[in-house]
Amino acid sequence: MLSKNLLLAGGAVIAIGILGGGGYGYWILNNQNISLQNKISELQNDNAALQESLASTTAELAGAKNENSSLSQSLQTEQNKNSQFEATIKDISGTVAGLKKLSETDTQLLKKYSKVYFLNENYAPASLSAIDAKYLNDKTEPELVHSGVLPYLTGMLEAAKRDGTELRILSAFRSFYEQKNIKSSLTVLYGAGTANQFSADQGYSEHQLGTTVDITTPEVAADFSLFEKSSAYTWLTANAYRFGFILSYPKNNTYYMFEPWHWRFVGVSLATRLHNENQYFYNLSQSEIDKYLISIFD
Repeated sequence: MLSKNLLLAGGAVIAIGILGGGGYGYWILNNQNISLQNKISELQNDNAALQESLASTTAELAGAKNENSSLSQSLQTEQNKNSQFEATIKDISGTVAGLKKLSETDTQLLKKYSKVYFLNENYAPASLSAIDAKYLNDKTEPELVHSGVLPYLTGMLEAAKRDGTELRILSAFRSFYEQKNIKSSLTVLYGAGTANQFSADQGYSEHQLGTTVDITTPEVAADFSLFEKSSAYTWLTANAYRFGFILSYPKNNTYYMFEPWHWRFVGVSLATRLHNENQYFYNLSQSEIDKYLISIFD
């Protein structure tokens, strides 16, 4: 009996121990589970906070991008304004330079003086230069030309020489009184009616401008009746415009008789236009002609 009771008591103790150990293990597991749940909750809270922070950062980044885009547009707008301002400054500077250049250019140089405009007895070009004697028909009689015209005239004479044509200057600048004396002599010699057909009155001569020359050759000399048939006239007709010279009085003009020897400097731009369009200087309006004044010596 005693042994049986001992066995039962031992079994009870063992059972109680087992049950006690199982309860303790459960308690530990439960605590661990609670701890894990707390960790999960903390992680979820942290994740929510991170998501919120990410959303805020994304919004800030988007704002920064928009601000940057706005700044870029503003910068481009300002750059465009600066470019427009620079272009305006250049235009104004060009206009001012052009007006200054025009103000320094003799406004008489492109006027239609033959029987249209009048030059008074006091007019003379601002500057005259002597033509080299080697280009003159009479080397003992000095001839003057407008200083701005001289390099173009010399260039033309040299170009003709290279092409085998010898050009000579018979007459260039004439003052008001020189023209008066010439016209008086021609009137006495030929009569007023005839003289008026080929000689301008004083104040109406292109020669007073200093931009006009009468051209001949060593063979023709002062016999102008031969000049039209000369190789010199043929060369001038084809090339004079390249040096800014035009034939003032072609055939069938309404001012004077045909003068193949009489060439006036009007600048390369205008001379080229007249040549290319087969135009006549005196048929253009004065307002059209005046547009070329600013470039007459370019």
